[in-house]
Amino acid sequence: MKQQGQDKQEFAFIKEKIKDKPINRRRLLLRAVYNLLCAVVFGVTACFVFVLLKPYMEEWLYPEKGSAIMIPKDELPQEEAPEKNEKDNENEQSDVPEKPTDIIQGNSNTIPAENDPPAVVKEELELEDYQALQNKLYDIGKQANKSVVTVTGVTSGKDWFDTPYENENRSAGIIIENNGQELLILTEKRIIADAQEINITFIDEKEVSASLKKYDGNTGIAVIGVPLSEIPKKTMEKLEVAVLGNSYMIAQGTSVIAIGSPLGTNYSILCGTITSSQNRVSTIDTNYTVFTTDIVGSASGSGVLLNLKGEIVGLVLQDFSNQNDRNTITALSISELKQIIQDLSNNRSVPYVGLRISTVTNQIAQEYGIPKGIYIKSVELDSPALAAGLQEADVITAINGAEVTSVEQYFQKIYEKQPEDVITITIKRQNGEGYVDMQFGVTIGELH
Repeated sequence: MKQQGQDKQEFAFIKEKIKDKPINRRRLLLRAVYNLLCAVVFGVTACFVFVLLKPYMEEWLYPEKGSAIMIPKDELPQEEAPEKNEKDNENEQSDVPEKPTDIIQGNSNTIPAENDPPAVVKEELELEDYQALQNKLYDIGKQANKSVVTVTGVTSGKDWFDTPYENENRSAGIIIENNGQELLILTEKRIIADAQEINITFIDEKEVSASLKKYDGNTGIAVIGVPLSEIPKKTMEKLEVAVLGNSYMIAQGTSVIAIGSPLGTNYSILCGTITSSQNRVSTIDTNYTVFTTDIVGSASGSGVLLNLKGEIVGLVLQDFSNQNDRNTITALSISELKQIIQDLSNNRSVPYVGLRISTVTNQIAQEYGIPKGIYIKSVELDSPALAAGLQEADVITAINGAEVTSVEQYFQKIYEKQPEDVITITIKRQNGEGYVDMQFGVTIGELH
C-alpha cells in the first residue's frame, strides 16, 4: 500500500500543468519607451559628435593642399642700342625745327615762346628738406616692416652634468606668400637647424608655432609655414605679403633700404646705396650676383634690401660676403633666387650635382687654350658628381646631348630634373697636350 501511494504521488507530479506567467503590459510599455528614449539620445549624441569631428576627420583623411605658388620671373635687361655717331646726330638735329623766340635788341636774354617749357628754377635745399627726404625713406621701411616677422628656433637638450637646457636662435623672416592654407615665410636655415620647435612672432607681438617646409642646402635659405587657422584675425589685418622686385635693374649708386635684422635687432631700418652690383659668387652648381652696400651691418645680420618702391631686390646673406665686407650689408640678387623660392614654397627639392663651376669665355679659351664650355673648379666631397667620376679641370660641353656654354645654361638643364633622375654629362678632359671627349652618367641628388 505504501508503494502504491508513492507511485500515485510521482504520477501526480508528472501530470502537473505549468501555467504561463501573465503578461505585464504596463511594464512592457515602459521598457519600450525607455529603449526608444535611449535610441533617440544615442542618435542625437552621435550626430553631435560626428558634426564636431567632421572637420578634423576630413583634414586627417583628406588634407587640403594650398594652391601652388607662382612667382613671375624677371627678364635680363636688353643691351642698349649702340650710340649714333656725331654725323648722324648732326643730321637729326638739322631735321628738328627750331622753336621761335623773340630777341630783344640790346639784351642778351631770350624770351621763350608760348609753347616753350617753363624755366627751371634752382632752389637750395635746406636741412628740413633733407629731414623730409629721410622721413619718406623711413616710411617705406615702416610699411615694409608689416611683412617682417621674428623667427625663433628652440633647441633643448642636456649638458654633461645631465642638466636640461634650452637655446633660442632668432632671426628675421619675410612673409612671401599666402597660399590659402598657410602664410609662407622666407628665412635662413641656420636659425632653425636641429630646432625641436619653431616659433613666429608677428609685428603685433603675437606668437604662433610654425613648421619647416623645405630648404636649400646651397644658399641656406628656407621656407616655413604658419597655418592661417592659428593666426588671429586682428593680427592678419596688420600683416602684408612682401613684393619681390626686379634686381636686374639694380646698379652701382642705387639707393636701397635694409630692413629685418641687419644689425641684430629686428624691425631695424637702414638707408644707403649699392657700392657694387657686378660681383659674382661661385656656389654649388650655379653662381649668384652679390650686391655690396655702404650700410653698416653685423656679421650675423639678416633681412632684405628694398628699392624705393618698397620691393625686395636683395636677400641679406652675410655668409656670401668677403671677409673685408663683414661690417657692411651684402645681399644676393632676388631675381636669381625667385625660382628656388617658388620651388621651396611648393615643397619641391632643389636638384644637386656638386660642382663649383665657371664659364669659359672666348677670351679665356684663347688665352689659356681651354675648350669652350663650363670649367669645373672643384668637385664637392660625397657628391653625385664625385661618385660619377667627374674631376677638377674637366670642361663640360653638353648635358644629355644638348650643348651648354655657360653656367646659366648648365643650371637650367640641371634644375629641370628631380632627385634620382640620371643625366649624361659630356666633358673634355686633358690628356697629355690635348683633350679627349668622355661621358658620365650622374644621378641627381639633394643637398642637405
